[in-house]
Amino acid sequence: MTVKDLWASTRAEALRLRKWPAFWIILGTWILLNLTFSYLFNYLAYTSGESGRMSNGLPRDALLHQMLPAAVPEVFTQGMAMFGGALMLVLGALTTGSGFGWGTWKTVFTQGPSRLSAVGGVLLSLVVVVVGLVLTAFVVDIGVASVIGATQSQSLALPSINQSVLGILTGITILGMWTLAGALIGAIARGPALAVGLGLVWVLVVENLLRGVAAIFSPIAVVTDHLPGTAAGSMAGAMRTVGAGTPGVLDILSRTESVIMLGIYIALFIGGTMWLMRRRDLV
Repeated sequence: MTVKDLWASTRAEALRLRKWPAFWIILGTWILLNLTFSYLFNYLAYTSGESGRMSNGLPRDALLHQMLPAAVPEVFTQGMAMFGGALMLVLGALTTGSGFGWGTWKTVFTQGPSRLSAVGGVLLSLVVVVVGLVLTAFVVDIGVASVIGATQSQSLALPSINQSVLGILTGITILGMWTLAGALIGAIARGPALAVGLGLVWVLVVENLLRGVAAIFSPIAVVTDHLPGTAAGSMAGAMRTVGAGTPGVLDILSRTESVIMLGIYIALFIGGTMWLMRRRDLV
């Protein structure tokens, strides 16, 4: 694998993704969900004067604080552990899995660069997409929060640089881990449909069930406390200063432990995907 081949593969994959409707649908859906859960529901709860389940029981002053620009690094990461992660896992699974159904992997591996370069280009392009998505979400949230702050005659002070960088890196790490997990599942399943189904069941069902079992059978907590979703949820939870009850956001691991676990999973998912695609017979 050479740098030139890796760069060529990354550019080719980036072009494919840009022209793929499913790619824009997934990214647009996440931006929409992010705005809905972070601002629309909270704004409706704030203006109606009701602090119910829609606002996690937060009082009106805390709700307003969460909708201001200074709170963006904390707020926009809260939905990434579960819903954002599930969508990005779908993107990763579709990106690698669709190549088996369309037969494009055979073409690339027989006529293009080495397998490692081709797969590395796909994974690198996905990482670039994650970085771009997180930065876009951050900027959009700053804009929406500024509009809300202006209409409510509140401070428009931006978050500190340190807090902004921490929030962005948190988002990139969480969504990057789930995206690469999806890429590995797509390689294992050799197709998009099964990969998407398995990934969503794991993110939305299996891990939650296992954590529920751990609450009544403590010996398995050693395993559940270090699952991908637990690490991602704890990473998002480390950004939280107020409120509780956001699906997927946890406080089981510290930020340092979460970073270590997510780093391990990212390395495993990258290594596993490249090993499978390099060794597997695609016929």
